Amino acid sequence: MKKLCFLLLITSTTLLTAQHRELKWVTNFDTAKKLSKRTHKPILMYFTGSDWCAPCKMLKEDFFHSPEFKKTAKDFVLLEVDYPRREDIITEEQRQLNSQLIKKFNKEKTFPKIIVFNSREKIIGTISAYSQLRDPSGYFSFIHDMLKK
Repeated sequence: MKKLCFLLLITSTTLLTAQHRELKWVTNFDTAKKLSKRTHKPILMYFTGSDWCAPCKMLKEDFFHSPEFKKTAKDFVLLEVDYPRREDIITEEQRQLNSQLIKKFNKEKTFPKIIVFNSREKIIGTISAYSQLRDPSGYFSFIHDMLKK
């Protein structure tokens, strides 16, 4: 019985810790702007095609899921703008909101693309594309530079 209780305690602690480390993405630009103004953190807007964009999938794995990014993410308001091909991934309302953001901030429809705004909604940096070489060092340099602005 003691072993079972100990095992349950370890499992629940691990699950809670894993959930705590998950990134907190918002999907609404107005919400991101309000959070940014309140916290004085820059907005990191990430354009992705979650179900069709191979470079987006690689960037997610190599960059966004890295321990280094997870540490840095707390210094940003994270905004994901997904443009999937499958209709069941996001709602129609979300698709329309994301299409408006793409028309305004990603006219060339480059995926993946990151735009960083300061808390006054001014664009302070942009980076796009991701190589098959899977070297995220340029993205790490980019986000560290954005925090200095």
